[in-house]
Amino acid sequence: MEETTWAALTAALTVAGAIWTWIAFRRRGAANGLRALGFTLLPAAAWLTGTLRTVVEIGSAVTDWATGLVFDVRTWTGVGLAGLAVLLLIVSGFIRDRQLARGQAAGKERRGRTERRGGGELPTAPTPRKGEPVIDDDLADIEAMLRKRGIE
Repeated sequence: MEETTWAALTAALTVAGAIWTWIAFRRRGAANGLRALGFTLLPAAAWLTGTLRTVVEIGSAVTDWATGLVFDVRTWTGVGLAGLAVLLLIVSGFIRDRQLARGQAAGKERRGRTERRGGGELPTAPTPRKGEPVIDDDLADIEAMLRKRGIE
């Protein structure tokens, strides 16, 4: 584009911004009006520094990429593969955490068994005689204490 085209684009953006600024000052107050004025001055600043062309080229490149993304099967296949990769990484993390938790639980169980075997066994409740109801270990201990004190 020629320089006059860039100047016309800048003028159009600045006029539109000036209208927006005036409306913001009237309806929403000074803070919003000053913010709108700041945005209004950006196109003129970009044109005067020569960056307006760069901004337009970047916008054009992003637009071309986005339209290619929408209609290109190859690109969507890549997006699908990227999504699958992320999903697999997340699932593998959950599986790894479960395996580590199982391993720690199994290690605690093994340690508990070896401590019971090696250093003297834990006392066991007397086995019930024929006709007596089956009592669990805690109740058997309590029953033994009551008998010892003469309470039955």
